[in-house]
Amino acid sequence: MAVKPLRSIAIFGAVGALVAGIALPAFASSKPSEAAPTTLQQLAAVDAQSLVVASQATAAPLARGTFSATTPEEIAKKKAEEAAAARAAAAASTASTTSSRFNTAGYALTSPGSGEVRYPLPMGSWNVSRTVGGGHNGADMLAPAGTPIYAAAAGVVRASAESIGGYGVAVMLDSVVGGQRLQTTYGHMLYGSRQVQVGQTVSAGQLIGYVGSTGRSTANHLHFEVWINGGLVEPMSWLSVNAG
Repeated sequence: MAVKPLRSIAIFGAVGALVAGIALPAFASSKPSEAAPTTLQQLAAVDAQSLVVASQATAAPLARGTFSATTPEEIAKKKAEEAAAARAAAAASTASTTSSRFNTAGYALTSPGSGEVRYPLPMGSWNVSRTVGGGHNGADMLAPAGTPIYAAAAGVVRASAESIGGYGVAVMLDSVVGGQRLQTTYGHMLYGSRQVQVGQTVSAGQLIGYVGSTGRSTANHLHFEVWINGGLVEPMSWLSVNAG
């Protein structure tokens, strides 16, 4: 009979499949497993640094004298003192620079003479190129750059600036001479050469600046104006009559 042998073969096949299904997973689980990829967290845990504190370590005491507390008022006072010191230093530096910038060798620092009226430039240092007329209100006294300029009369500084219209660097004085109101103007000075400030009282012949060519000017000279009781006066004639 052929049926029996076929049945036997089918049984053996089923048994073999059952054995393979059980044995193979068991065999696989018995093999060494491959290492799983290492994560960043694991690496960090392995490489993490540790701090070891000695048992004898103690906290360092904080000395009270090593720091200070300052109130807003004290801070403001300190800043004001520092600002004042800085301004004083700057003023001293400016005065030193100004005095050393202009060479007055050969010139007196005060105008010669003893009267109420003095010449505004040293005698022999200037020549007049033009005077009052044709819309020109003063005398142009040609002189080398840096020649000292003096106050023609004692008075109070009405204006003093690095730029006063066409006058350029200029000083203006209010005076009283012989009972008359006198106004004198000194124009075209060198930059930074003014020696007096607004409101300052000056004496006759006092140094007030240095000849330059600032403002509407084409050459080094002093533009000198004289006004008496509000009226314009020709400066050179007035000086020749009144300057002592």
